[in-house]
Amino acid sequence: MINPSTSGWIDKFFYKQKFSEQTVAETAESFYNKVRDTGFIYGHIISFETQNAIPTKGWFKEEISKVALLNTLFGVFVVTKKEFDSEKFISEAVAFYNQMNPQGFNLFKKILPKNNSSLTLEKIIDERVQTNDSIISKNFSHLVTNALLFMDVLAFRQYLIHGAIPEKYLKKFEETIVNIVTLALRIKSNKTQYDDLLIKLFEASIRYSKFSKDSIQNFDSLQLDYFTNELEKKYLIDIAGMALWSDGIIENNEAYFLHQLAEKLKISDDFVTLSIEHTNAFITKHKKEIPYFNYSNPVKHFYDQTTQSVVTLISRNKNRLVKEIIQSKELMLLLAYSTRRDLDEKEKKKVKKQLLDICKTVPSLTIFLLPGGSLLLPILIKFIPTLLPSAFNENLDNDD
Repeated sequence: MINPSTSGWIDKFFYKQKFSEQTVAETAESFYNKVRDTGFIYGHIISFETQNAIPTKGWFKEEISKVALLNTLFGVFVVTKKEFDSEKFISEAVAFYNQMNPQGFNLFKKILPKNNSSLTLEKIIDERVQTNDSIISKNFSHLVTNALLFMDVLAFRQYLIHGAIPEKYLKKFEETIVNIVTLALRIKSNKTQYDDLLIKLFEASIRYSKFSKDSIQNFDSLQLDYFTNELEKKYLIDIAGMALWSDGIIENNEAYFLHQLAEKLKISDDFVTLSIEHTNAFITKHKKEIPYFNYSNPVKHFYDQTTQSVVTLISRNKNRLVKEIIQSKELMLLLAYSTRRDLDEKEKKKVKKQLLDICKTVPSLTIFLLPGGSLLLPILIKFIPTLLPSAFNENLDNDD
């Protein structure tokens, strides 16, 4: 099993999948349909389109996104180049990202080691799937940041064909997506609390341009002639459909907007019908798992989403954490008391200080030291007693 947070995972991914033993038979249409089925287009990944299944139990969202981005980039490489050479793909992907240098993205100039392409690509992908928001808002922006990752795939296709990313390609794509989403939401009959949020999430996730809301006034002013590939056109329609779905209903005027968009892009009406059906089926099935659609109670949703992430993080570092806690008799005693009564303010401060000191010694737990990290400490404190309940009981018995 691969671990996307451990060095060498890309080489292990290709070794496990054994792509070289397969034949090239993928078409652009089948590739897009499979990618959409995984949820990658919508920014909520539920599976990978791979030869051999990849178990993801206990993975973080970012880890799932890493593998999905790698696999989708490789998929478009196969479709475009008609070959399964993983080494050539890795080399091309690194060269592509070295050329792609969005605002605020200086990582690509610093990545080491330069003599190992797969490790370099790991570093790039790791940075690429991260949102730039605080811990609290990260769960909400993750959906859109992931949905826009398909732009990387489309830009990579352009790079493979032309040997370079066409000038202003990514900037034009970002601006077009935000323009389409803004226009789509403007024509909705039933406005919801999600509409402004979605626009804000898209605007917060763009990396290549400073977008102005005033830059688009009406449908006729949309400039879509720049996009000539079927993958680009289908993606734009699916993104618009996702935006319109926010109230759970695609009304006649909204469907008409999608058909207008398809006509302008020279895409068949049949695709629009299938897009609406697929988007409705996917979001209806997975709505409870998608942060954007749970925004009505952001505090509860943040807690639910974050609790699982913290529990996974603690479980992975269980041995080191337990060792550090056992060395502090006072902390052990206070945590034991916390399972039977509420700690007073002085005790809470002691627990917080000592736990933060421990987190400084465990690299993976430094998340608790970041802005907003202190909000996660109650989750950590609540979960710790389950790691070694017998030790806590012994401390209480001895104290009595």
